Amino acid sequence: MKKRKKERQELLQAAIQQNPFVTDEELANLFQVSVQTIRLDRLELAIPELRERIKTMAAANLDKFRALNPDEVIGDVVDLKLDQSAISILDIRKEHVFSRTGIARGHHLFAQANSLAVAVIDDELALTAKCEVVFKRQVKEGERVVAKAKVIRAEREFTIVEVKSYVEGEVVFLGTFTMYRSQKK
Repeated sequence: MKKRKKERQELLQAAIQQNPFVTDEELANLFQVSVQTIRLDRLELAIPELRERIKTMAAANLDKFRALNPDEVIGDVVDLKLDQSAISILDIRKEHVFSRTGIARGHHLFAQANSLAVAVIDDELALTAKCEVVFKRQVKEGERVVAKAKVIRAEREFTIVEVKSYVEGEVVFLGTFTMYRSQKK
């Protein structure tokens, strides 16, 4: 059911606050209005477009990295709680896929997950000692991969990090990373 403009805009703000990665197309479907209406609502409410929201969130995490430099992470880190959890976003573009099939090369999904597992470690040194990965489905050009890392267990020299990567809520990659660290805080 369509909402009045003021009510729709309030709900729009709440939806974006709850999920900053939601696209204008998804919002248009949710509120049963055109994409242009969503864009006009965002403009009126001074809510930036998705790409700008991602850049802002990524920039807010730049000073938190310890084990690597921010530019060494594959994807945009939009949330980072050291020794707890992290989230990154990778838009699959032409350079990430096989030219004949348009399917993402697995090493890009692995690199996103592995670099996120390193980034979440609160230590000057974090190296991948071992990992187990499962690719659940193909990822195609134009899709957005959201990787979520969670620290499962921290021991003296090793930390176990689980990374799940999603495309539109569907799990496409699972990884369990055993990370070596030089010290435990």
